Amino acid sequence: MTATSERSETPRAALLDIDPATQALKRRMLIIVNPYAATVSDRLRHLVVYALQGRFEVDAVDTEAPGHATEICREAAHEGYDVVVAFGGDGTINEAANGLVGSSTPLCCLPGGTTNVFARLIGIPPELVDATEHLLAMADDWRPRSVDVGVVNGRCFTFASGLGLDASVVESVDARPRLKARLGPYFFTTVAVATFARRYLVNPPRLELDAGGQSVRGVTAIVQNGSPFTYFRDRPIEIAEGARLDSGTLSAVVLRRARFFDMPTLAWRAFARSARVLRHRQVTGLEALSELSVRTCDARELPLQIDGDYAGHVAEARYSIKPRALRIVS
Repeated sequence: MTATSERSETPRAALLDIDPATQALKRRMLIIVNPYAATVSDRLRHLVVYALQGRFEVDAVDTEAPGHATEICREAAHEGYDVVVAFGGDGTINEAANGLVGSSTPLCCLPGGTTNVFARLIGIPPELVDATEHLLAMADDWRPRSVDVGVVNGRCFTFASGLGLDASVVESVDARPRLKARLGPYFFTTVAVATFARRYLVNPPRLELDAGGQSVRGVTAIVQNGSPFTYFRDRPIEIAEGARLDSGTLSAVVLRRARFFDMPTLAWRAFARSARVLRHRQVTGLEALSELSVRTCDARELPLQIDGDYAGHVAEARYSIKPRALRIVS
């Protein structure tokens, strides 16, 4: 790993009026930056690093390819960093979490993506300036804790994974990163409507979820390790119930069919604060799951999304839970 520490030529202790004794006690922080994330720029990167140098010994490194953040985090844990901060979207955080699972090095986040679900789940403010101030204050209130991670086909996820309509939408959105960054949740909504009409209104791929002796067939399955499932701007979208980062279990929902007249009421339940998705007549929910599997019913491979990133097509997805496997600090 090549991490470049960004330092001013002026001694930081003098510049920031920090006592030399305090300077020596700074925790080592590695910031992993996804330079292609929706809201990340060189200017913001330098400002964030400069600000955090007031309370931490900061190194920063850019990711260069898919999977790079996982490799960096494994090395960071081996080198004894006190904290790794993922500065990017949920995909960057997912890669970082996969590199830190099972280690004693905690993960933290700075919002740089479109939705930043996991960062919000652990209490990081959604605005970058507020989040940076939060991390600075965290230096005086250092309380690492352990949370669960879900696992699908050997890869960990921090809050959610899904197959079917949800994953097809993610696949289409990820194929247009500029529009994703520019339009955010409105682009997701437009793509969701178009994807439903084109692929799921007539003869959609069929799947079957098996868990604890119970089987449910449908067209979409969502598995959650935390809640909410996502956000539409500042509004949380609740789907599965009973999902918490410290429950030691997973929750799941299956959309059994996707007919034209079902979707408006389903969308209303997702967005209305007083309604519940699980009360929709075409939705089945399952809670307190330690293992489950989702497989195709008609030989067509299913699109898979993991923490909001498209992860290819699969014939089967096997899920499990790793309780308290990831250290975080927030």
